[in-house]
Amino acid sequence: MAVTSRDVARLAGVSQPTVSRALRDDPRVSEDTKRRVRESAALIGYVPSEAGRALSSGHTRRIGLLVTDLDNQFYAHIIAPVHQELERLGYQLMLHTESVDNETVAERLISNGLDGVILATTTVDSVAPLRLRDRGLPFIYFNRTASFVPADATTAAPTAGFVAAATAVRDLGHTRIGAVLGPSNTSTAQAREIALRAALADCGLRLEQDYVRRGPFNTVSGDEATTSLLNLQRPPTVIFCGNDVVAYGALNAARRGGVIVPDDLSVIGFDNLPAADWPIIELSTIAYDLVGMARAAAGLIVGRIENPGSEVSHVEFETAFIQRGTLAAPMSR
Repeated sequence: MAVTSRDVARLAGVSQPTVSRALRDDPRVSEDTKRRVRESAALIGYVPSEAGRALSSGHTRRIGLLVTDLDNQFYAHIIAPVHQELERLGYQLMLHTESVDNETVAERLISNGLDGVILATTTVDSVAPLRLRDRGLPFIYFNRTASFVPADATTAAPTAGFVAAATAVRDLGHTRIGAVLGPSNTSTAQAREIALRAALADCGLRLEQDYVRRGPFNTVSGDEATTSLLNLQRPPTVIFCGNDVVAYGALNAARRGGVIVPDDLSVIGFDNLPAADWPIIELSTIAYDLVGMARAAAGLIVGRIENPGSEVSHVEFETAFIQRGTLAAPMSR
């Protein structure tokens, strides 16, 4: 027969509700009683039921993380730090994936018994934040935001990184600047384009529209867009990419087309994913503390759940430019 909390209560000499409160570390229970209850539970092998806890407390202590594509390396590198920080704070991570952020996504998140959600896929026209807000499910933004529904957020501040990158590009003598930007309906793509154009202008450089391509933040997009740019009569000598994953696609396109990086083409990414530093890649990129940003997101959603009336907080992480092997002075072409 299964061991129950009533068995623990009899052994510890307390009531069954006291057992539940002691195992939840309720401050109303004395430390001596908590110790006695825990020792009794361990002695008879009692393990509290998570389902039972959820029913009694009204909370599941489960947090959803919504991402678009598990094949995308960016998401792969944020899952572990979010999980670790949530676990430290006494919560569980529940991973949700969706290729399209719409009303159906919000309803699915709401129906899954979550205490809160970290949105890592938000577009500026997404209805998910609106639906979550209206249904009272706490959420925060990670990396992307939607301005029409204010919420806690963690993002990277792109200005400093682009200023340093544009300065390096100017000093090396580049004048034909290309860019493979992300989707125009994402706050990340919008903010990075604004920061890039401003940084180039301050350096006396321009991003001509003929040298701009847009697409999803994935390798295929980077490959196809770079192939298109390299087929121009006067192709760019340097390409700024929306993120590192896009930059990997740009490097693939260059290799396939017989274009030597960095002699014929320089490539710059954004995010500084771990693979960017690999000797086979050596991607020049704009970096920030991605792991720290993921951990901050976990802290923000727990804070929002436990202190629902607190002020909205936006945590920004500064960027810096890291020059590696994919950036050099342009060869004469």
